[in-house]
Amino acid sequence: MHGATAAARTLIDTEPNNPEGYFLLGIAAAEAGQVAKALPLLQAAIARGETSEQFAHLAKLLIMMHRDGEAGDAARKALALGPPDALTNDTIGCVLVRLGDHQGAQQPFEAAVAERPDRLDYRYNLAAAYGFTGRVDDARSHYEAILAADPGDARVHYALALLSRQTPQENHVARLETALGAAQRPGDALRIRYALAKELEDLSDPRAFDHLSRANETHKQSLRYEFAQDEAIFDAIEGLFSHGPALQGEGVSGSAPIFVVGMPRTGTTLVDRILSSHPDVMSAGELQAMPLAVKRLAATRSRTIIDPETIAASRDIDPAALGEAYLAQASHHRPADAKRVIDKLPANFLYAGHIARAFPDAAIVCLRRGAMDTIWSNYKNLFASQSAYYAYSYDLMDTARYYARFDRLMHFWEEQIPGRVLQLSYEGLVADQEGQTRRLLDHCGLEWDEACLSFHENSAAVATPSAAQVRRPINADGVGKWRTHEAKLAPVRDWLAGQGFDVT
Repeated sequence: MHGATAAARTLIDTEPNNPEGYFLLGIAAAEAGQVAKALPLLQAAIARGETSEQFAHLAKLLIMMHRDGEAGDAARKALALGPPDALTNDTIGCVLVRLGDHQGAQQPFEAAVAERPDRLDYRYNLAAAYGFTGRVDDARSHYEAILAADPGDARVHYALALLSRQTPQENHVARLETALGAAQRPGDALRIRYALAKELEDLSDPRAFDHLSRANETHKQSLRYEFAQDEAIFDAIEGLFSHGPALQGEGVSGSAPIFVVGMPRTGTTLVDRILSSHPDVMSAGELQAMPLAVKRLAATRSRTIIDPETIAASRDIDPAALGEAYLAQASHHRPADAKRVIDKLPANFLYAGHIARAFPDAAIVCLRRGAMDTIWSNYKNLFASQSAYYAYSYDLMDTARYYARFDRLMHFWEEQIPGRVLQLSYEGLVADQEGQTRRLLDHCGLEWDEACLSFHENSAAVATPSAAQVRRPINADGVGKWRTHEAKLAPVRDWLAGQGFDVT
C-alpha cells in the first residue's frame, strides 16, 4: 500500500491534470479508513475526467458518511457513464442496497456476475437482492451455486435458512450439521448455529435452543456487553423528558411521516407492509435519519449514535431544526410524488419524544407483542452482529430486562405525550385483521382501503428477517412459539411474572 501511495503522489506531482493519481491516492486513503481525506481526492479526480469507476467509489464514500442523497446521485451517474466493469457494478449495487433500492441494485449485480461468475461475493450480493424482492427461486439458485464452490460459506447457509420456511421433507439440517463440524473461519460457527436453530425451529425441534444458547453465549463474550449500558440510555431518556419540557420551540408542521417502532421481531415489518399497501403511502425502510439528526445536532464527540451524553445534550435542540435535519437526511428515500412515507426503524421508540416535538403531525405506531414471544424472537434472531442497538439480544435475561425497560418507556411516553403513540397488539392484529387495520389507518389519518388487507401481495422489497412471513396472508403461526422451549425459558418467565407481566 505504501508503494502505491508513493506512486500516486509522484503521478500527481508530474501530471497534475491526470485524474489517475488523485483517484489512486483517494482509494488508498479510503482503504486506510481515512474517509474524510479520501473524499476530496476522489472529487479532484472527477474534476479532471469523469469515469463510472470514480463515481462508484465516490458513492461508496458518501454512503459511509451518511450523505445518502449525494451517494444516490453519484451511483446513478456511475451507471449512466457505463459500461462499468464487474467491480464497479458490484460497488454501485452495494450503494443502492444501502439506500434501500434493492430492485435497482439487481441490474448492476447481474452485470457483475455475468462478467465474473467466479466471484462468489458478487453472486452473494445478487442472491440477497433477489431474496429481498421476492425472487426466492433465483436467490436459492445463486446461493446453491456458491455452496457448490465453497460448502462452508456460513453467510450463505444462514441466508438459505431465512429464505423460506423449512419442512420435514425439505430442509438443510444434515448439511448444516456437517458444515458446523467443519467450521473454522471466525464467525462461521455463530452463523451456522443460527441457521440450524432457525431450521430446527421451523420443524418444532427443541434442539434449536441448544444451538442458540451456545452461539449467543460465545458472541456476548466477544461483545463485552453489560445490560447497564442500555439501562443508562433508558434512564437518560426518562430523565430528559421528565424534568421540564425538552426541545423548546415549534416543530415542522405539515410534514407527516409515519414512524413504525417497537422491539424488533414484533410485527413492525407486517405493519409496514399493511400501511405501504395503501395507495397514498410508501415505505422508506429502516432509516437512521432520526438517530443521525439527533446525534449531529447534539454535537457530542462520542463515537456511538445514542448514549447518555448525546441524549442529555439533545435538550437544547430546536424541534424545527431537528425536523428539518431529519427531512434532509431522509429526503433521498422519499419520492417527490409520495404523499406519506413510513420510517420503520424499530429503535425509534427511543426517540418518540424527539419525534413528537419535531413533527407535531407525525403518526407513531408501536408494535406490542406478548412478552415471552418478544424475548424468544429477539434471542433467536441474528441481528447485525456488531450493532449496539441489539447487543442485549444474546442473553435471555438481558433480553428480558430490556423488554421490561422498553415496556416502562412506552408507559412513560403515554404519560408525556398522551395519544401520540398507537400501541398496537400483534396478537390483536392477527385475531382481528380488519378491525385493527381500520384502527391503524385511522391513527395515521388515512382513508380505508381494502388493499391493506392484502398486504402479502405487496411487491415492494423486504430487507428484514420477516421477508418470507410477510409474503403470506396473516396467520397466527408466530403466536406462542416460545412454548416449544417452555421448560428452558422458565427462569425468564418466572422473572417476568415477578415483575408483574402477564406470561400466560
